Amino acid sequence: MSVPEKQAPKSAIKSILNYQWIVMNIPFFLFLAFIAILYIANGHQADKTVRAINASQHNLKELQFEYKTLKAELMSRSRAEQIENAMKPFGLGVAKEMPIHIPLEMRIPIPQTPTK
Repeated sequence: MSVPEKQAPKSAIKSILNYQWIVMNIPFFLFLAFIAILYIANGHQADKTVRAINASQHNLKELQFEYKTLKAELMSRSRAEQIENAMKPFGLGVAKEMPIHIPLEMRIPIPQTPTK
């Protein structure tokens, strides 16, 4: 009697990854590739958005500092003493006596045009 020859056992991976199975699943592989491209694009878009937000926040902080500086400078310039010192070169100063009221003796009537 002859002893039957044992065939070499096929590996499990080799039996799964045969040509027919790969050809049948090409649409699925293309779908996975498309999803991967979308995932990468979404990551880049998120990074770009985060960079834009950080730049806007930095710009906002700079503008807030500038606003506070200008506000403080305006407050210091608008004090009465600072205004007096600024007007001295023009010959203006604070009056030391009350202003005189000059009454009108006679008012001139303004002629009105008739309305139609």
